[in-house]
Amino acid sequence: MALINTPIKPFKAQAFKNGEFIEITDEALKGQWSVFFFYPADFTFVCPTELGDLADHYQEFQQRGVEIYSVSTDTHFTHKAWHDASDTIGKIQYTMIGDPTGQITRNFDVMREDQGLADRATFVVDPNGIIQAMEITAEGIGRDAEDLLRKVKAAQFVANNPGQVCPAAWKEGEATLAPSLDLVGKI
Repeated sequence: MALINTPIKPFKAQAFKNGEFIEITDEALKGQWSVFFFYPADFTFVCPTELGDLADHYQEFQQRGVEIYSVSTDTHFTHKAWHDASDTIGKIQYTMIGDPTGQITRNFDVMREDQGLADRATFVVDPNGIIQAMEITAEGIGRDAEDLLRKVKAAQFVANNPGQVCPAAWKEGEATLAPSLDLVGKI
């Protein structure tokens, strides 16, 4: 199911952030850019490398007004235990949402029903709660926080510059395109 340009569905969940348990709702996201970073499970192999990479770039996302929400079907208690046990996960400052019922994972259509685990999936959500980008990879394919940041920058540019689009491999500050009849067949 294509979720691009659709609103996120309502949810309420417990999360772990900066040594505390907090409650997160879909309403709390309004007015800011968000990234939902789904991963299969705590205490695994590819997942900590991805979450650690995201932690290393968290301040860059924050400078762009973007909040990061990692999500797995583990509990918020398990997130805390992993945070306390792993040096890589211990550097995470963003919100780690527990989704043991799978409600959020199903809302984003990334639940592996036969396993009760989330797919490796990323969603960029605009301040109105609309999904602007998504990526789903196979189990063994880790994601790259720098590429995610590039996608966020492109989504923010397009949102702030109506009539402009970002071509392939676009980087902030590079030329964009203004789709028009004059460009047809010239690219």
